[in-house]
Amino acid sequence: MPGLIRRALVLVLALPLSAVGETAWDPLAPGLTLGQFTTQRPSPIAGFRITILRIDPGQWELLVIGRSWDGQDESLTAREWAERLRLVAAINAGMFATDRKTHVGHLSSRGHVNSARPNPYQSVAAFDPRNEGLPEFRLFDLDTPGVSLQGILDDYDSAIQNLRLIKRPGLNRWRPQAKRWSEAALGEDAAGNALFIFCASPVSMHDLNEALLSLRIGVVAAQHLEGGAQAQLFVHLGDTRLDLSGTPKLSSPVGNAASVAWPIPNVLGIRRPDR
Repeated sequence: MPGLIRRALVLVLALPLSAVGETAWDPLAPGLTLGQFTTQRPSPIAGFRITILRIDPGQWELLVIGRSWDGQDESLTAREWAERLRLVAAINAGMFATDRKTHVGHLSSRGHVNSARPNPYQSVAAFDPRNEGLPEFRLFDLDTPGVSLQGILDDYDSAIQNLRLIKRPGLNRWRPQAKRWSEAALGEDAAGNALFIFCASPVSMHDLNEALLSLRIGVVAAQHLEGGAQAQLFVHLGDTRLDLSGTPKLSSPVGNAASVAWPIPNVLGIRRPDR
């Protein structure tokens, strides 16, 4: 990271949330920027950091991969998946069943079906559009009139159903609660960018949603991917390398970005389209 940008980030992170804006973004490559924000919102935690990788889906290829795709006998960490498949970044694809392979909810991509069975979760991430004119990436709310899982599958070749955090156009769907955990999430902003979101400090989903919506970065929708020790985000491009994982203690007052990552069966990643 250039020295001037590094110093600017330090200054920004020292400010309260209300003063944090676009200057917190650090460009990594065309269509790819990294943001690290610190919030001082009222919370059981005095302040917590949110790391966001903002991805232009028109310039980067989104893909989901996991054990059921290639017969892998064991799960890998996000870093291991990324290194194996030469991904620039990887994050959890979502929660999984007790067989440690099958996604909880619908998950299909490019002709491969990991889980055909939908569940009541109201958020579906879709990419790989089948027709011109469709957004490259979109988070759909299944309770929106005219939206259905089958309709999404007719239009997109990749779809991941997960628990909703924020409903379009920026509505916090979680009430205040005592339970807190580290969080990996997927978001969309008003420009149609995909957002890989990670918070190592255990926070309630209500507080996390409020923080995301207060950042003034245009978040319009978000879905939960994973919580606790299994939540992970890995980014490696040039001199930038992040290997973040959550804490195993749901109510721990401090998140540990150096926690040992747990193996996970499915990841959502990005790579250059011309790879």
